[in-house]
Amino acid sequence: MELKHLQALVGIDDTGSFSAAAEQIGTVQSNISAHVARLERELEVALVDRSSGRLTEEGEVVVARGRRMLLELEALISDVVAMRHEVRGTVRVGMIGTTGRWLVPLLVAHLRDRHAEVHMTVADGTSTTLEQRLISGQLDVAVVTLPIPGDELSASPLFEEDLMLVVPAEHPLATASKGVNAERAPLPLAALGELELLLPLPGTALRDEIDAAVHPAGVELRPSLELDGLRMIASLTFDGFGPAILPAAAVPGHLRGRFSLLPIEGTPRRRVGVAVRSRGLPSAPTRAFIEVLQDVVENRALIPDGLHPTVAGRGR
Repeated sequence: MELKHLQALVGIDDTGSFSAAAEQIGTVQSNISAHVARLERELEVALVDRSSGRLTEEGEVVVARGRRMLLELEALISDVVAMRHEVRGTVRVGMIGTTGRWLVPLLVAHLRDRHAEVHMTVADGTSTTLEQRLISGQLDVAVVTLPIPGDELSASPLFEEDLMLVVPAEHPLATASKGVNAERAPLPLAALGELELLLPLPGTALRDEIDAAVHPAGVELRPSLELDGLRMIASLTFDGFGPAILPAAAVPGHLRGRFSLLPIEGTPRRRVGVAVRSRGLPSAPTRAFIEVLQDVVENRALIPDGLHPTVAGRGR
């Protein structure tokens, strides 16, 4: 068994076809076919269903382990290079959308200043999808909502973020909640039960925390729609489809005049952390990225209002 055989099979899984895998790897389709055939002969099983182009069950098992082997080889090379030269290589980052909106521009600038030879690629998505891509090896690191399920990933806290009820500026609750010195008085939890809300899907980390806050108070939330993805919820709120409970930084500055962010009595903060695979040592570029990420989040002059750093156990 050779690495190029595994690379061919992983390429098929990534791209969906022999020809696309060849283009991705930089070879010809006949080589991809030969590498997969050699692997199948050695393992005495079919790894790709030729009629559909999809991996067989055995093929999926081989890809899962083969991807980890290739990642470890890539990390090994990066680590050795970093010992003799500047850290260089690619780090594939996953980022939840509402955080990526403000964090990615900061990371681009700081990573360029400190590690000019580290190339960052960013994929956005929900915590659920990013966690699966991280486990499978498609990502090196991900910024996700905590807690994370299972034991295949480990995470370190980055920050906590205030949750706010976001309504149009002219909404009756926006006017009624103003207190002295124009500060917002926290809304009672009972006020949430009177609204139809855009909410995260049941079972997601944020929805579980919201439910845990309102249920002891006897408040039943009334969802107008339930979605997996806070950025989608925020977009629908901004387009007038209804109020939502959102992290403070989900409302960009240019919309702050059109929408009011109302604090809610007794609600938790959203917890966000950086996750990596539990097995294996992250590569030198990944470790460099995490260090820059933590430094950026710790700098209160850079982060938006409503965020509270908890990097390395510091913060609240």
